[in-house]
Amino acid sequence: VGPYGQVYFKAGLITWASLALYYSNLPWATPRLMMAIVFAIFGVWALWFAHKRHITLLFSVLFLGILAWFISIKPSHDRPWRPEFARMPTAIVNGDTVHLINYRNFDFRTRTDFTERYEERTVSLSHLTGLDLYISYWMPGPIGHTFVSFIFDNAAPVSVSIETRPEIGEAFAPIASMFKQFELIYVVGDERDLVRSRTNVRKERVFLYHIRISPNNARRLFLVYLERINELAAHPEFYDLFRNSCTVNIIRYANLAGRVGRFDISHLLNGLIDGYLYNQGWLNTSMPLNELRARSFINPAAEAADQQADFSERIRASLPK
Repeated sequence: VGPYGQVYFKAGLITWASLALYYSNLPWATPRLMMAIVFAIFGVWALWFAHKRHITLLFSVLFLGILAWFISIKPSHDRPWRPEFARMPTAIVNGDTVHLINYRNFDFRTRTDFTERYEERTVSLSHLTGLDLYISYWMPGPIGHTFVSFIFDNAAPVSVSIETRPEIGEAFAPIASMFKQFELIYVVGDERDLVRSRTNVRKERVFLYHIRISPNNARRLFLVYLERINELAAHPEFYDLFRNSCTVNIIRYANLAGRVGRFDISHLLNGLIDGYLYNQGWLNTSMPLNELRARSFINPAAEAADQQADFSERIRASLPK
């Protein structure tokens, strides 16, 4: 390791440990901030200026203590959740029949004003015919939120969105999500909830792409999702931006369902995932990517459909196949 490598390594240790202290499970923000600052200052002094072995050893002991503390923080299902994330979905698979419990079908008027509806739905695997991918952008740039809808020929699409599970008063923060600040949830629900809340209420820019996948592989992927949904309901997990997030898990489950491919930066910069899928032949390639993107923008159709019962059909009416 060269001198620059050593600098980056030491800086990485100090930065990680300082952030781990700040985002620890101590309930008081000011002491956490002070501990993080003091450790950062001590770390810089110990690793660059002290030049004493026992000081370096003390830093190592403190770092390992912080690491052990961080590892000891466990996820939980028992927290004061925001209502829209209060219930974990589960699924019962019995042959061809899938019974979905805590299927979310909220009526959002604003971000905080909504009618709560948790329902139960039953779908048939033999009627699952396809898969659609959503990319929702809440700000300009290469980062968005991705989620999927499983398409049935005799029932409404079933949307599954892998998200943080925020408590009352919490909001998503990318750095915090790497330090065990949010549990993970798979929201399973109606497109008039999961899609409309983004297009019509939050005013995010949403794109809908039909994935080129066989019905059999779509069913395999659905079963992988259902297995993970039940696992998560039984055993809570933390959301992690790089290791346990929306697009990372979509790709991971696609691999389990038969996808073959290498890691791509768009798996993390997920606002670029449509370009990756296009180049891999998973999207409609009969037109240039820019044209496909333009035609896949669904906000005008979603705003026009609003609360109509045929919302899902109307947002797909003019989409490329």
